[in-house]
Order: sequence, then structure tokens, then C-alpha cells
Amino acid sequence: MVEAPVLQLQLVTLDRKLPLRDQIYQLIRTLVIIGQLRPRQPVNEVEIADQLGVSRTPVREAVKRLSDEGLINVYAKAGTFVADISGSELEEAYIIRKALELESCRRAAEVTTKADTKRLDDIIAAHQTAIHRKRYAEAIRLDDQFHRAIAEINGLSMLWRAVDISKAQMDRGRYLSIPQPGWGEVTIVQHRAIARALGAHDAEAAIEAMGQHLDTSLQNTLSLVDSH
Repeated sequence: MVEAPVLQLQLVTLDRKLPLRDQIYQLIRTLVIIGQLRPRQPVNEVEIADQLGVSRTPVREAVKRLSDEGLINVYAKAGTFVADISGSELEEAYIIRKALELESCRRAAEVTTKADTKRLDDIIAAHQTAIHRKRYAEAIRLDDQFHRAIAEINGLSMLWRAVDISKAQMDRGRYLSIPQPGWGEVTIVQHRAIARALGAHDAEAAIEAMGQHLDTSLQNTLSLVDSH
């Protein structure tokens, strides 16, 4: 059994005016995605509740939600553990994400304004700076911001939410893959191609560029997961 990490959750401040289960869900989800909670690591609901100063109920609800997303495995007698990063689940997440994001691109190409293009360019510039400075967590956040911005051009906030949930397994792999030399720069080039096509209202080019980008992301992630 993998030794449980010291999470230092007592340093986290929860907003008691907001649903605790949602905040705890997001907290544990982030720890799993960034790798602070590693595959096969035990998840101690009692310890988490004690450190956060809450009852076990919102922690249990958060863990159930993460179990439904495939990030945590709950075994009746053995305990609760972080799920492995599965190649088949990565590919399934990719299928879902690609279908949604290609449709997002198609719709965005019809309505992208100059202000939208500038916003995308600004995100790309900040992303490039983060990669150059080796701020990988920030780079991943800005990568997501770019894709979310495309959905927001369409006013499709639920679409991005569906993508965000489905891509959780891919995100875990991204925290392994982002430090690889040259991969971040490839992402920047691909994002520029997407933004350029959207600004030109060229739906076909935008869809092709997004498809190539997501294909590259999947292959990079699979290669890192296999190596680990």
C-alpha cells in the first residue's frame, strides 16, 4: 500500500456561506489532478474532515462525486483510493472532449469578434510566458482558459463544464507531460492556428486545427502515462 501523503489541509480556509461539499470536491479533485494525491494513494475521509474542521458528511459527498468521475475508487472493505491513470479512460475522455470542442469551434467561428480574437491572443501570450518561465501549473490553467474562452464566445458555459469533467483523466497526464522539452511550444503554435482560424471565420480550418491539437495532446499524454 502507498503511504498516505501529508496534505496540510488545515491551512485551507473554507467559505462557510457556500456549500462545503462543492468546495471540498474541488479541493480533493485538484489534489488528484496535480498529483499531490497519487494513483493508488489512500484517501482518508476522517483525516480530511478533521483537518478541514468539518463533519464527515460533506467529505463523503465530495468523494462520492469524484468516484462517479472515475478519479477515486471506493471499495467496501478495502478502503478508498486514488484511481490509476487508465489509458482506456484517457481515450474515452478524448472522444468526449473532441466531439464537444470541435462543435464549440464550429459555432465560435461564426460569431468571433475582434475583441474575442484579442482575448484569445492575450491568453496565448500569457501562456507562452508561463512556459518560458517554467510555471507549469499556470501554463495548464491558461491552456484551459483558452479552451474555455472559445466556449464562452458561444455562450456555452455548460459545454465547457462537460468538457472539464470529462477531461479530468487527461489533466492528470498533463501534469506529467508539460515539462517535456518542446511540447509546450507546440501547444502555443496550435493555439495560434485555432485563434487565427476563428478570427477569419473559417470554421473548417478552426475544426482542423483544434482536432490536430487534441490529437497531439492525447498522444503526448498516453506516452507519458505509459512511461510512468
